[in-house]
Amino acid sequence: MSSMGIFRTTLAVAALNAPEHRRELHDVMVDTGSEYSWVPATLLAELGVVPVRIDRFETADGRVLERPVGFALIYTGGRSAATIVVFADAGDLTLLGAHGLEGLNLRVDLGRNELVPAGPVPAAAA
Repeated sequence: MSSMGIFRTTLAVAALNAPEHRRELHDVMVDTGSEYSWVPATLLAELGVVPVRIDRFETADGRVLERPVGFALIYTGGRSAATIVVFADAGDLTLLGAHGLEGLNLRVDLGRNELVPAGPVPAAAA
């Protein structure tokens, strides 16, 4: 964690059809205020991740951006999950968003400065 209270982690990313070709990204910001995870578009293209649609995003300063999104495998905290990833442009942040954290069933423990299991996953009763 930095001195400003921002939690960072290492995140590995791979295409759904090629998990053995994952690549690590270091110093990735964990941002529970962002729904999706943002990964450099050039890296996603190198891995073979393909865009499936274009979504609109509103930044904290009110700007509206359009970016392609697709699906990839992510790995961190000893877990893996398939999740939505944004094809980030140069200058965009690289980050792990809430959707990815939920898929991994992890949460941020700021006291321990790490990602930890979020606990039992709710399920419907039989």
